[in-house]
Amino acid sequence: MASPPPPKPCAVCGRDITWRRKWARDWEQVRYCSDACRGKRTQARDSPWEARILELLSQRAGGATVCPSEVARASGGEDWRACMEPVREAARRLVARGVLDIVQGGRVVDPSTARGPLRLRLRA
Repeated sequence: MASPPPPKPCAVCGRDITWRRKWARDWEQVRYCSDACRGKRTQARDSPWEARILELLSQRAGGATVCPSEVARASGGEDWRACMEPVREAARRLVARGVLDIVQGGRVVDPSTARGPLRLRLRA
């Protein structure tokens, strides 16, 4: 029996989708990790978060990081906490595209499993 294919990122939230036997015939068409993500789909409203992350990082020195809450506060106004999950999703999509690293304690972490305070850094 062949080994299962490697995980791939969800098109909406950027979390890893791990192979399941029921997807054996249509693994190439699987794009979403859950029904919730399938219902959301990535829309034009999501790309401004990615652009804002990259803009804030470009204003910093090379190798500097930014907190997801800084991005949410910069664009979300008074209701910035409601913007935190869309910012995290945008960051995970940027990681999947190879543009960004998510770090914790100075070390790169897996964005699908990381918990606690995170920082975002441009990939070198």
